Amino acid sequence: MSERLEADYIIETAIDPRQAAEIMAGEQSSGTFVAVPGETEELKARSAAQVEAVEIYDTVTAPSLPGAATGERYARARVTLSWPLGNMGVSLPNAMTTVSGNLYELKPFSGLRLVDVRFPDAYAEAYPGPRFGVDGTRRLTGVTKGPVIGTIIKPSVGFSLTQTAERVTELIDGGVDFIKDDELQADGPHCPFDARVEAVMRAINDHADRTGKKVMVAFNLTGEVDEMRARHDLVLRHGGTCVMASVNSVGLGGLLALGRHTQLPIHAHRNGWGYLSRHPMLGWSFPAWAKFWRLAGADHLHVNGLQNKFCEGDDSVIAAAQSLLTPMFADKPCITMPVFSSGQSAVQAAETYRRMQTTDLIYAAGGGLVGHPDGIAAGVASLRQAWEAAEAGIPAETYARDHPALARALEAYA
Repeated sequence: MSERLEADYIIETAIDPRQAAEIMAGEQSSGTFVAVPGETEELKARSAAQVEAVEIYDTVTAPSLPGAATGERYARARVTLSWPLGNMGVSLPNAMTTVSGNLYELKPFSGLRLVDVRFPDAYAEAYPGPRFGVDGTRRLTGVTKGPVIGTIIKPSVGFSLTQTAERVTELIDGGVDFIKDDELQADGPHCPFDARVEAVMRAINDHADRTGKKVMVAFNLTGEVDEMRARHDLVLRHGGTCVMASVNSVGLGGLLALGRHTQLPIHAHRNGWGYLSRHPMLGWSFPAWAKFWRLAGADHLHVNGLQNKFCEGDDSVIAAAQSLLTPMFADKPCITMPVFSSGQSAVQAAETYRRMQTTDLIYAAGGGLVGHPDGIAAGVASLRQAWEAAEAGIPAETYARDHPALARALEAYA
């Protein structure tokens, strides 16, 4: 791999896209809006960003975003820039500044989106990456084949400690593999973190002692760095097997600190993702954004789900999930387990498997599991049966003839 940091963008601009790309390169390296003393040819040769490629692919008659320089037509192009490692060093936070920074505010652009980033090998050596990923998650959950069937404690907030522990008991008795806190459940007075861990892990450990199966619970430890470390240690002491952090809230520095400290898988939640991605000509693509969190130590990362309750289309969801299973480096793949969620049920299993062609994923259904007409155990069974049918190439409706839990789910969630 090159010893330069590279990034790909799509841009929209009223000026020549090649000129626009040079403006991007200057803004994010040694240049500014005018020539300044000291910016010698020698300095530029050493430190200036390079425009590696500009490919114009479309023109439009109206700007996608407000505030840009105007014109009669706006060209769209794919641009690749690169930077010498000496500019930012081996630093994820400074790499993020380099590839994004002030670019989104530049007046010549009526659209700008970061779509991919490629790190020099030095980053693989310097950063922890996922310590557990797919293999470690399968080992800790005991799920050797098929997807890890998961759910979210619902209602998201409002339960007392007793109610939370009772709901967890119902879920583990129902046969679920994985449970997560909702991202809104943190450390409030009705269900404080420390006491919640104690109450939930009592139920988890009792079940494990009786059955030999320890369900993985992702406790939401989102907070300041010292809080997250202390909360991680508490989960570990009580025999827990996973922690969760809201990555946009704790930031790269926060996840890096947790990633270097952790002895447990990190379930990374992407809440807030919409403000980075919802407009197609602004922000980040998921594969580019996720690479930072993968290097920082995310073992699981949410990708939404097919036919989800949000605005993201199925093609985008699949591309996001596939990107997490695509190696970043030859000697350090940094594979992160995708988490399908957001309005999932037995209905989407067949299409998810058809498009993914793997079960190396967490399939997390909230209402699609807990809301099953015949109860939680039937909800878990319906998901397993849907995935069994998908892997066997049997239509879900056919498999449902001999599997009542699946039949009821298809009827309820169709």
